Amino acid sequence: MFTALRPSPETALQVRSRPLADSPVSSPTSGRTGLKREIGFIGLIWASTGSIIGSGWLFGAQTALQTAGPAAIISWVIGAAAIAILALVHAELGGMYPLSGGTARFPHYAFGGAAGASFGWFSWLQAATVAPIEVMAMIQYGQHYSFASDWMEVVNGQHVLTPPGVVAAITLMAVLTAINFLSVRMLARTNSAATWWKVGVPLVTIFVLAAANFDTSNFTAANGFNPDGAKGILAAVSTSGIIFALLGFEQADQLAGESSNPKRDIPRAVIGSIVIGSIIYIALQVFFIGALPASLVNGTWDSAAYTALTGPFAQLAMLVGVGWLAAVLYIDAVVSPGGTGLIYTTATSRVAYGLSRNGYVPTVYERTTKRGVPWAGLITAFVVGCICFLPFPSWKSLVGLITSASVLMYAGAPLSLGVFRNRLPDAERPYRLPAAHVLSPIAFIVANLLILWSGWDTDWKLGVAILIGYVILIANRVFKLNPITPELDVKAAQWLPVYLIGMGLIVYLSDFGPLSDPIFPLWWDIVVVAVFSLIIYFWATAVALPAERIQHMIDQVVASEETDVR
Repeated sequence: MFTALRPSPETALQVRSRPLADSPVSSPTSGRTGLKREIGFIGLIWASTGSIIGSGWLFGAQTALQTAGPAAIISWVIGAAAIAILALVHAELGGMYPLSGGTARFPHYAFGGAAGASFGWFSWLQAATVAPIEVMAMIQYGQHYSFASDWMEVVNGQHVLTPPGVVAAITLMAVLTAINFLSVRMLARTNSAATWWKVGVPLVTIFVLAAANFDTSNFTAANGFNPDGAKGILAAVSTSGIIFALLGFEQADQLAGESSNPKRDIPRAVIGSIVIGSIIYIALQVFFIGALPASLVNGTWDSAAYTALTGPFAQLAMLVGVGWLAAVLYIDAVVSPGGTGLIYTTATSRVAYGLSRNGYVPTVYERTTKRGVPWAGLITAFVVGCICFLPFPSWKSLVGLITSASVLMYAGAPLSLGVFRNRLPDAERPYRLPAAHVLSPIAFIVANLLILWSGWDTDWKLGVAILIGYVILIANRVFKLNPITPELDVKAAQWLPVYLIGMGLIVYLSDFGPLSDPIFPLWWDIVVVAVFSLIIYFWATAVALPAERIQHMIDQVVASEETDVR
């Protein structure tokens, strides 16, 4: 299964010099070994698929059912369709410009420094917070074992870390970081092996639960199939872990700088991973509902007895008499979240690497070990991940923040694609998105709808995180921690503050905001978001950087990262 990997020295990418973002190529920088092109198609698709199938499958079916009732099946279909549209955009971009940490860099080339720094921070924030949430999932399921029974306690209905649990969480973060210090070839092999397991276990769970107990009356039990109407269905998409569960397809883009054949393999990996993940998650929701014993679905879906399950699928397997499956699932509760946490730790360091090459963060984030591992990014990811355990000590407390940060990061891709199609119509595109002039603005609308459905309680916290990021980026520039000083290109980013503030106001005034009498009630809020998104989309693509400037920046970096191979 590793035949697509190319470990030979001849394929190693050596970044001998670091080009400026928009100025002549700099001289070689000592102490930098460079990333290595050693990942084949299997490694890329398993990196994305392994990121998609993490702790989301262990909890998503339960939390979605609690939010929307059996109509959560519709929520999963909507979520899968939304993510698929965004994935198609990333497939074209990743094939065009196979750059390490690509999702953080595409907006830079389209809109310059101010927009690039902003979307780079959104990308890093999203990646850095996934590993700790996966660690918390491992610990929550781990309470099944006596030695871990005191690692969490129930506070206000959530399982939160205790002091011994914090120590365990930090230890697990250290293990994920240590594995990442292996070469990228070893990392790809480790993740590929874990992903075969991660895909297999949910499939086995689906078939076994279907055979053990499938009661079709469950779909109309409790307070009905769709107890909260359209609002419940839409809210479940963002707030109950559906979008969070489907995140991860972009990992192939993040590792593009280490792909042995990126223009061929990245589009296939991005599209293939979302197809695999969507099928598995929708089936899991269907068979979770059908397998629930009648005693667990009395009352209402948001408060029935099944909501008290701490390890939903494992405990369900025990209740329907399949003890061996429960044992497997408790093992999988370590493997699946651990594999996702592993690859996101990798992604965080690669995003930091890309941000440094564009001059947004200190140059230390470009330094690599002799094995081609960006060590400073790994250490920072470890520290930030450990800090997350303090203000966000439970799995559920982090889901909304990660979802909003992720879709905000994704919003930069359709904007960038629109610019590249307008400014660089003749550029080579190994995968060309059909009807991009229609699907690209739709993808931007979809991203903003997901932010809307996340709700005000989540989005205002994201706003605080965005402000913290701007403080960090400004400090890097003021104290000259990176010799590159990217031009801010304020004119090309004039739409950005209007976009961020405008989306915040729309959410606040919508049916998903705190107002008892919203200005934009349900359905009208969707219309407002769609119109606002189209205004921002066409405004942004109209004021983007000129073609010559975009091509100049891309030529410098792609030449360094794509052709400087020995």
